[in-house]
Amino acid sequence: MSTSHYKHPDYYLIDELLTDEHKIIRDSVRDWVNREVKPIIEEANLKHEAPMHLIKKMGENGIFGPFIPEEYGGAGLDYISYGLIMQELERGDSAVRSTASVQTSLVMYPIFAFGADEQKKKYLPKLASAELIGCFGLTEPNHGSDPGSMITKIEDKGSHYLLNGAKMWITNSTIADIGIVWAKDEEGIVRGIIVEKGMEGLSAPETHGKWSLRASVTGELVFDDVKVPKENLLPKSKGLKSPLMCLNSARYGIAWGVIGAASECYDTALRYSLERKQFDRYIGSFQLQQKKLAEMVTEITKAQLLAWRLGVLKNDNKATAQMISMAKRNNVKIALDITREARQVLGAMGVTSDFPIMRHMMNLESVITYEGTHDIHLLITGHDITDIPAYK
Repeated sequence: MSTSHYKHPDYYLIDELLTDEHKIIRDSVRDWVNREVKPIIEEANLKHEAPMHLIKKMGENGIFGPFIPEEYGGAGLDYISYGLIMQELERGDSAVRSTASVQTSLVMYPIFAFGADEQKKKYLPKLASAELIGCFGLTEPNHGSDPGSMITKIEDKGSHYLLNGAKMWITNSTIADIGIVWAKDEEGIVRGIIVEKGMEGLSAPETHGKWSLRASVTGELVFDDVKVPKENLLPKSKGLKSPLMCLNSARYGIAWGVIGAASECYDTALRYSLERKQFDRYIGSFQLQQKKLAEMVTEITKAQLLAWRLGVLKNDNKATAQMISMAKRNNVKIALDITREARQVLGAMGVTSDFPIMRHMMNLESVITYEGTHDIHLLITGHDITDIPAYK
């Protein structure tokens, strides 16, 4: 089944809620994914290799930092445009979308939000063009859902900071030119600092054996008395709120992105059901198959409406962290459920690389955990509606 025949589900005519600019941006990224990602992604996934050439092409196509102002190399687009870009990238593969999410929301955003003007001018245009690749260091070996307990620290040595500690599950760690690293100062306050490739005492061992996000690079960041220039501190970053704001930007993109993965699997299952015959009938004519397909498109539609409304609120600066948590949790869960149902429609063929479903399923097992686990996001909503924090 050719991916060129892909038809994005739009059961509630959500296209009517988008501007012409939104649709042009979405369609251009969709075409790029069809042309550059779809033909090579299955092999990259099977070989556990990141298609590095795509990073430069994403930079050339304005995919990195689309909401960053033009004066710093971005496109100055709104947040619905950003969401639609993430949707189309993840239709190709979650690993491709993750690379864009990290570069945009976890590297460019913190420099833009918390950096000095000199830092913005130095790094942002090169990150937008992919001349530089970035990574984000928050999670530690013993501190995932509780980042406030991090032990990575920076010490003021007068002429520089001394950085010690370790981070793990870091997308792009081994290939990154810079890393936005979060560490506690002598007062126990979380600060952001820019660490550059080649600094003495910095190492980035790769994580091997992943069954998920196999077309991306994952690794660690280890800091052994790394001397970091004082001008690399993000001056406006202070407290855990700063990295959490970065995560909110990434979570917003994920809420849109997974709609692409879900839609690709739904479309694959729908087409297969209208081509595959059993008992002298297309399997799409059987009640149980129609039930699966009807439930898939219903959940996709609900996710689309949730993401669109969240985008409107974010454009108006009204989207709260709790709203973003709800959308991330809901949309990832429905996407994962849809991959599993779509796999059943295809039967045994669903586990082969002839179709994208199993790859998306494995990827989403990571997406449901990173940037805040499924359960933690549930507790964030619970905290918000009861005013009682269950995770403390």
